[in-house]
Amino acid sequence: MKQILQNLGNGETILAEVPCPRRGKGKVLCQTTRTLVSLGTEKMLIDFGKSGWIAKARSQPDQVKKVLQKIKTDGLKTTVETVRAKLDTPIPLGYCNVGRVVEADANSFYQEGDRVISNGSHAEMVAVPENLMAKIPANVTDEQAAFVVVGAIGLQGIRLLQPTLGERIVVSGLGLIGLLTVQMLKAQGCQVLGIDFDSKKLDLARSFGAETVNLADGQDPVAVAEDWTAGQGVDGVIVTAATKSNELIHQAATMCRKRGRIVLVGVIGLNLQRADFYEKELSFQVSCSYGPGRYESNYEQKGMDYPISFVRWTEQRNFEAVLMLLSEGKIKTDKLLTHRFSFDQALEGYGAISNPGAMGILLEYPDVPFEESRHLAERRVKIQPSELASVSGDLGVAFIGAGGFTTRMLMPLLPEQGISRRSVVSSTGASSTHAAKKFGFAESSTDALSVMQNPAVDAVFITTPHNTHCGLVCDALAAGKHVFVEKPLAMDLEELDRVSEALQSHPNQCLMVGFNRRFSPHSVALKKWLAACPGARSIIITVNAGAIPADHWTQDPEIGGGRIIGEACHFIDLARFFADSPITSVYAQPMAGGEGRLADCVAIQMTFENGSLATVHYLANGSKDFPKERIEIFAGGRVLSCDNFRASQEIGGKGKLKTRGQDKGHAKELTAFFETLKNGGEWPIAAEQLIEVSKATIDAANQIQQSLNAFGR
Repeated sequence: MKQILQNLGNGETILAEVPCPRRGKGKVLCQTTRTLVSLGTEKMLIDFGKSGWIAKARSQPDQVKKVLQKIKTDGLKTTVETVRAKLDTPIPLGYCNVGRVVEADANSFYQEGDRVISNGSHAEMVAVPENLMAKIPANVTDEQAAFVVVGAIGLQGIRLLQPTLGERIVVSGLGLIGLLTVQMLKAQGCQVLGIDFDSKKLDLARSFGAETVNLADGQDPVAVAEDWTAGQGVDGVIVTAATKSNELIHQAATMCRKRGRIVLVGVIGLNLQRADFYEKELSFQVSCSYGPGRYESNYEQKGMDYPISFVRWTEQRNFEAVLMLLSEGKIKTDKLLTHRFSFDQALEGYGAISNPGAMGILLEYPDVPFEESRHLAERRVKIQPSELASVSGDLGVAFIGAGGFTTRMLMPLLPEQGISRRSVVSSTGASSTHAAKKFGFAESSTDALSVMQNPAVDAVFITTPHNTHCGLVCDALAAGKHVFVEKPLAMDLEELDRVSEALQSHPNQCLMVGFNRRFSPHSVALKKWLAACPGARSIIITVNAGAIPADHWTQDPEIGGGRIIGEACHFIDLARFFADSPITSVYAQPMAGGEGRLADCVAIQMTFENGSLATVHYLANGSKDFPKERIEIFAGGRVLSCDNFRASQEIGGKGKLKTRGQDKGHAKELTAFFETLKNGGEWPIAAEQLIEVSKATIDAANQIQQSLNAFGR
C-alpha cells in the first residue's frame, strides 16, 4: 500500500510503498476512500522539514536547551548522532481520514463494511483505535465526512468557550477550522463576527451568516466589535488563526466585555499583557485538539471511555456531533473544498498548500471493493532484490522493532561482512520501511510471524515495547532462531519462567540481552584494574536518570513495567559484572515523598557470594549538570571511578582511560554476539547470569511496589 510520509531532516515529502499496518487489539483496520489535507498542521511540518538547522533551532528553543545539556553530559558526537537520527525518521502526515472497515475485534462496535471517519493518516490502509473514530450517517457523503476531524477541533474550542443562545462571539482567523467554527456557532444561535485578511474567506463567512472585518482594508477589529455590540464588548473570542504576533491576543482581550472569555484553537504569540486580563477579569484557555481523551493513552490506545455522566463530550462524541450537524445540513462543506487530487497525485496536492486561496484539499483514493484490492493488505514489502542483501553462508538477521534506539544504536553497528540483512518489522510499516531502505534490508514487514517462519533468518533482534519481549523471545527460540533482545528479558517471574523453559527446550540457540554497559571499554578497563585488587569489592553506581512524564509508555505497568524493570536492570547487571560473583540477596527501597511517587527514586542493595556489596542509586530528582551515570568501586586500597562512560581512572593506581565521546559498549556487544553465532563457544553473557540478573531486577521492582503500597501510593 502507499502512504504519505514527511522527512523532518531534509524536508522531503514522500509517497512511499509500505506494508499494511498491523491492526492490534482494540483497533480497527480501514480501507481509505478520502482524506483531507490540514493546511495548518501539515504545512507547519513540511515548512519545518525544509528549513535549515538554524531555523529549526530558532523554532524550538526548548529543544535546543535539551540538546545543549546533552552535549555537556554525553558529548558532541553522541548528541549530533541522536538529533540526526530523530530528524531522519519520516513521520506519517494527515489526521482526517474517511474509510470502510475491513477488520475489527469480534466484540467491536464496528462491523466490516461500515463507513467511518477517524484521525488516520494519508494512507491506503489505516489501523485506528476505536475511540478515535465514528460511524458516518447514511446521508453524509465521504467527501463531507472528510471535514469532521478538523470540525471537531473547532467544536472543542466552542465547548470550552461555553457560548449561550444570542451571545456575540468573534472568530479570529477564517481558515478551514475558523469557517467551520462560524457555522457551528450559528447553529448554536450565536451572533458571529469573523476576522481575516482574505476577501474570499470573508465572503464565505458572510454566506454562513457572519458579520466580518477585512483586515486587508485597514478595518480596526476592536472598533468594529465595539460598534457591533453597541459599546458593550463581545462575549467571547475564539482564535483560530496562525501567527507569531502577540497583537492578536491583545486585540481579543481589548474587544471583550468584562468577564469575557477567550479560547485559543490556533497558534499565535502569547506575550500576554496583565492589564488586559486583570482589569476585565477575562478568562483565557487553550483548546487541546478534538476534546477530552486526546493524548490520553488509557482512552485512545486502551479504549477506556469516560462515563458520559461525567464527561459528556469526549473527542469521539465530538466527532459524532459534527457528523450530526453535517447530516442535518447545518454545516456546509462544498464551498470549503478548493482542490481535489487522486491519491497517486498526492504530492501535487501538497504543492497546492501554498497556493493563494487554498483551503480544503481533498485526496481521493481508488473506490474499489476490498476483495479486489487485497494487495493493500500485504504486510510484507520487498525493498530490494534479496541477493543484494545476502551472501550464501552469511547469518540471516531480522529486526522486530524499528524505533529510534534501534536505528541509532544497533542497525548502524551491524557488521558489513558476514551478515545477511533479511527483514525489519514494525507495527505501522512506515518506520520499518525507512529502516530497511536506510540500512540495506531486503524486506519491510508488519508481520512478526513471517520472520519466525523464514528459514533464511538465523538471528532475530527484538527491540519492541517491554511487554512483548517474553512472547517474542519464546517464539523465536521455538522457531530455531538465535535471539538478541533489548532489556528487559521479562516483566515478572512468570514470564521469566517461560523464558527459562524455552532456553532449556532449545539449548542450541543463543540468547543475548542488551546489557551493553558491561561491554564498554570503560567497564572492561575497570574490571582489568580490579584484577589487582584481591578480596571483596564495594560497588556504588549512581544513576542521575532524570524525570520522565508519568504517562510515558515506560512508566505504564502493563507496557513498560516501570523504570526499575526497564532501566535499572542495566545497573544490576553491571554490578554483577564487577562483583564477578552470583547475587545472594537484593533489598530495594523507594524514596518517600512526592518525588518518589513514580518509583524512579530508589536505592537497590545487593550482596554477592564472594562477600562483595553493591548499591545502585537510581534517581530522577537530580541536577542535569551532574554526570548521568557514575561508577565507584572500592577495593584493595584503591578506588576506581567512571563518569558517564567518557572518563575512567584508578585512584591509587596508574589506570586512566578517556574515550572520544561516550562509549556505552553497543559496538562491542554486537561484535561479541555475532562472534558467538559464527564461531560457537561461550555466550557473551551466560544464560544463568541473564536469568539471575532478571530475577534480581524483578525482585527489586516487587519490593519497591510493596513499599509504595505501604506508603499509600
